[in-house]
Amino acid sequence: MVNALGRHVLLELSGCPYALLNDIDFVRKNLKKAAEKAEVTIISENFNRFNPQGISGVLIIAESHISIHTWPEYEYAAIDIFTCGDVVLPDRAEEYLIEAFRPSEYKSYLAKRGVLRENVPSAECEFEDRRATVVG
Repeated sequence: MVNALGRHVLLELSGCPYALLNDIDFVRKNLKKAAEKAEVTIISENFNRFNPQGISGVLIIAESHISIHTWPEYEYAAIDIFTCGDVVLPDRAEEYLIEAFRPSEYKSYLAKRGVLRENVPSAECEFEDRRATVVG
């Protein structure tokens, strides 16, 4: 990792099955499994299903947070995996969530948060496009 306080993965999933994006139990279970894959510590969780569809959920982790917002009517989900420190594995969480939500297309960005300049965090981020894939 470049000297930064945290890594923030922004994951865009398109073409996901409606039923998966609107199933609060599926969403909760898979965010928690992604946290396990990343080897982070879950502190608390909060998930809400909207009427007529859609879910927002967040895991507060000792290392920051993992969140999701779904729009089943658009077959779309936005996921954030924000981790601090060098010992956690956000890439594993990302890979797991891509597999679990079965998008036809996804795009991933990485923001290095609190970039350190001479061991002092600056008020800036460094972004990089990580991958874009059309599945199938």
